[in-house]
Amino acid sequence: MRKYISYALGTFGHDAFYNTLSIYFMMFLTSQLFTNSGDEKMVGIVTMMVVVIRVGEIMFDPMIGGIVDNTNTRWGKFRPWIMIGSVVAAIGLVFLFSDYFGLAWNSPIFYLVLVAITFLMIDVFYSFSDIALWSMLPAVSLDNKTRTKFGTASRIGSTLGAQIVIVIITPAILLFSHWISKVPFGQQTRAGWTGYVVIVALLCVGGALITCLNIKEEHNLIRSNVKHTTVSDIFRAIGRNKQLLWIAASYFLFAFSYVVTNSLLMYYFTYRLGDAAAYTWVGVITCILGVISVSLFPALEALIQRKAIYIGGIAFMLIGYIIFLFAGQSLPLVLVAVSFYFFPYPLIFLATLMTITDSVEYGQLVNGVRNESVTLSVRPLIDKLAGAASNGIVGIVAVVAGMTGSTKPSEITAAGVSQFNMFMFYIPIVLLIIAALIFYAKVDLTEAKHAEIVAELRKRLKAQQSQDASAQQAD
Repeated sequence: MRKYISYALGTFGHDAFYNTLSIYFMMFLTSQLFTNSGDEKMVGIVTMMVVVIRVGEIMFDPMIGGIVDNTNTRWGKFRPWIMIGSVVAAIGLVFLFSDYFGLAWNSPIFYLVLVAITFLMIDVFYSFSDIALWSMLPAVSLDNKTRTKFGTASRIGSTLGAQIVIVIITPAILLFSHWISKVPFGQQTRAGWTGYVVIVALLCVGGALITCLNIKEEHNLIRSNVKHTTVSDIFRAIGRNKQLLWIAASYFLFAFSYVVTNSLLMYYFTYRLGDAAAYTWVGVITCILGVISVSLFPALEALIQRKAIYIGGIAFMLIGYIIFLFAGQSLPLVLVAVSFYFFPYPLIFLATLMTITDSVEYGQLVNGVRNESVTLSVRPLIDKLAGAASNGIVGIVAVVAGMTGSTKPSEITAAGVSQFNMFMFYIPIVLLIIAALIFYAKVDLTEAKHAEIVAELRKRLKAQQSQDASAQQAD
């Protein structure tokens, strides 16, 4: 239980960090930093930089996985990267949510250079931490049931971390704005945002430390089937793992749809409903539903298995979208839509994570060598690629729809509402349907199939071990 809780605390701070960066950085830019007429150009430049940096860095994620796989220290291969990555990324996050001591206006070019450097630093070191944290999962056990327990615990932590951000962000910013900037309670300031981000950074580092102190890798025959990973080995390990590629294709469409809608949700409350404070209810609801959802995963996995969880979860999300389309400016209906939309998300994530985890052994059987971090790097790579695309879209949609600064809902044009709905609802609906079809038709790495693969690996490696021992005796 101590290990499960420790893993959960690590993912708690980790996802609080990720949601703050992925969802709210653009909100900070458009609502606090660049709010005057003519600032749209700066928003556009920062948006473009973020997208280019994230997409460019993402291409190195498998190589980062290779570096983690090649790591060999007294603390194992994962824990050093979890700790180093979390500390450096957390420091960068605090600077990113600031005006860089006034450089945003006094020296815009210098500001843009610093933002680019900071964002690149955050992305690289967060990648090391992210890949190491999640690729510990196949290293803690080969048993599916034990993996499911660790996966469930980690997802409970990450769900709470991601959703607690939604609960506390508005009241925390208001409180820090009042304390730091001495404005009346109810007003937001840049310093208030920075104060909130410091708390998130501390949660990230603290969670990583607890995980590193309490979780260790399991050593066994199958995990010992490793070798130094070269660049060609990295892409061979991914390219030959057909199940991993199909999972990745489906999950990218799902993750992109989810992140776009989730990123635009705060805009929906602010500029459509005209009630930004009510956004806190989203966090409360999703926190409660998230814990319930994740807690149901082990029982659902045993009852209907992962494929049904994945496809059925997407069906639930589509119901949420339909309710959204009829909700208009009704807060109760919007919250019902949020409930239907969010409830299956942790289940779909876990179904994906556990299937990718099992694809480590599938890839080991195909390639003849084990690549844990390279294989597990694909999931965070997809999440970041979806986040990068979302950052670009959200920044553009906010400007095009006129949802910036202190604009009131009544000032949003019909064309602006139509463009907003296209990206928040219609496009994600289509992509989710395609994602479900891909998973249904192409992913066949079931729990039973994984058990067969593990048995075959043990048989092969024991035979190889016996041959090697016989050869040594003959020599």
